[in-house]
Amino acid sequence: MTAKKIKILIGKPGLDGHDRGAKVTALALRDAGMEVLYTGLHQTIEEIVRMAVQEAVDVIGLSIMSGAHLPISKNLLELMKAQGIEDIPVTVGGVIPKQDIAKLKEIGIKGVFPGGTKFDDIIAGIQKLVG
Repeated sequence: MTAKKIKILIGKPGLDGHDRGAKVTALALRDAGMEVLYTGLHQTIEEIVRMAVQEAVDVIGLSIMSGAHLPISKNLLELMKAQGIEDIPVTVGGVIPKQDIAKLKEIGIKGVFPGGTKFDDIIAGIQKLVG
């Protein structure tokens, strides 16, 4: 019997126009055997949540380079709770200052992967989240 592929949605919320890191990470996850859906640039959190529901994803990964990772993550988690999908783990990557990692985890983000995190660590972190 073949193990189920992990299905992950990579979202680029807000006006952040830098997506090379998200695209390269998506390729690394795909090469690791995951099914990866990429939202494209300039998505609202509502669009990301809607796509996560429609596609029945196992994980939502946000790529945020703008510095707005705390309010975006908080708003996304609140919307997910309102939609009844708060059991889907959310990870955040991008420009994340060290002092914000604990804050993100306190609000409910399950994995934080600042710029420079090795792909093997991201892959292992996501695999651990899904079990």
